[in-house]
Amino acid sequence: MAPAAIELIGINKSFGAVHANRDINLEIARGTIHGIVGENGAGKSTLMSILYGFYQADSGEIRVNGKPTAIRTSNDAIAAGIGMVHQHFMLVENFTVLENVILGAESQALLGSSIARARSELVRLEREYGLQVDPEALIEELPVGLQQRVEILKALYRGAEILILDEPTGVLTPAEADHLFRILGQLKAQGKTVVLITHKLREIMAVTDTVSVMRQGAMVATRKTSDTTVEELAELMVGRRVLLRVQKGEAKAGAVKLSVRNLVVKDQRGVTMVDDVSFDVRAGEIVGIAGVAGNGQSELLEAISGIRHAVSGSVTLDGKPIDLTGAADPAELRQRGLAHVPEDRHHVGLVLPFEENENSILGYHGQARYLKGPLLDVDAILADARDKIDKYDIRPPNCRLKTANFSGGNQQKIVLAREMEQDPGVLMVGQPTRGVDVGAIEFIHKRLIAMRDAGKAVLLVSVELDEIRSLADRILVMFAGRIVGERGPDATEGELGLLMAGVEQREAAE
Repeated sequence: MAPAAIELIGINKSFGAVHANRDINLEIARGTIHGIVGENGAGKSTLMSILYGFYQADSGEIRVNGKPTAIRTSNDAIAAGIGMVHQHFMLVENFTVLENVILGAESQALLGSSIARARSELVRLEREYGLQVDPEALIEELPVGLQQRVEILKALYRGAEILILDEPTGVLTPAEADHLFRILGQLKAQGKTVVLITHKLREIMAVTDTVSVMRQGAMVATRKTSDTTVEELAELMVGRRVLLRVQKGEAKAGAVKLSVRNLVVKDQRGVTMVDDVSFDVRAGEIVGIAGVAGNGQSELLEAISGIRHAVSGSVTLDGKPIDLTGAADPAELRQRGLAHVPEDRHHVGLVLPFEENENSILGYHGQARYLKGPLLDVDAILADARDKIDKYDIRPPNCRLKTANFSGGNQQKIVLAREMEQDPGVLMVGQPTRGVDVGAIEFIHKRLIAMRDAGKAVLLVSVELDEIRSLADRILVMFAGRIVGERGPDATEGELGLLMAGVEQREAAE
């Protein structure tokens, strides 16, 4: 038998008191797609960072193609034929595709003759693996799906036979994710080995040959994908049975809390992103907005929350108008009972170098309960943060830890705890479970249903159709900045998908 592409034997890694990897043993067969799943903070990314040379294990051995291999840096990993596509892309945005692909590999023999030779190699890779992208395009002008292709091309250009992808679909639309999986299938067909780290169990079932499950730093199971189920994997990840469908009663909709009429919003280039949008959200209901990313959902939330100016239209909160010209301060809207969980937690929702307790009051730090005279009451803030950590199961339970050191799912819980615990009348949530594991998804969904059942009005934006259909009492579909249809939660995925693609709208126009 041919040796495994990767063998990890007795891998241990600690960061202070945190034992991130505990005696990990893992074997990844050559020419397969091997999934690794686990909750946020289970140690998946740490393990792959050891394999790629970002960290060094405290103990244990790595074998590549049967040979013991010392991987002290990412250059060692690349030399061993290992490439990695990170969750947050490592690209220079004002460089071209070609410049990014060759960056750091300029000294290789392939580039000795000329850039033209490098360009021809790039064209060959694009053709062979279905990774078409313009070599002269600037990264900043490419959508995220194409940026991800550039990351894959970078790895293949450096000779990667083993490709690690960390949460590759977290920023992709469903169509982009489908295309990525076709690319992974082509890589496998060409004999490459793919390691896929993801929270999305249905993706694991659809694309992998084998799946390994991590929990609390340990490897707890490895299964042939064809021999397991989503339910079993979820239970192995969390250590208990997980409800994969939201349990909720009928909505008891009350008075209109948020009303949007004829809203028009343009981006910084003057392109209309929200085009004459009108809808209401009532107390005691969840209104979901479905749509492919980039169809105006982000700009809609930003305009209502005061982050972005609107061109025209009106928005009322509890019957009182919101000034959309820029005079409306988001802080004023928070005081009026409008809470906002933004889509981009890193750039809008959190200040990553701040401690957890500081982020847990961000935007609400002027409230009397957090003050002692004119100064912040540190003891009150710490006590409040510890209460939220306990209530929302934020891990690790350390309110003095820098927020950057929490996993993505726990960062999301910090934002949700901050906004939900203010007891808002209206809660707007963008992509509530992006990059979040199955156990945390269940928790977040239960919290949103509890908010609805407490009489709050919830406006939910998500690219996950399963999430929209599970949570929303009414579903609005956006396409090209307009609301193109309204459906109930019993709408099929196919029906919503047609609306999301603008098919019904186009047919009506013909």
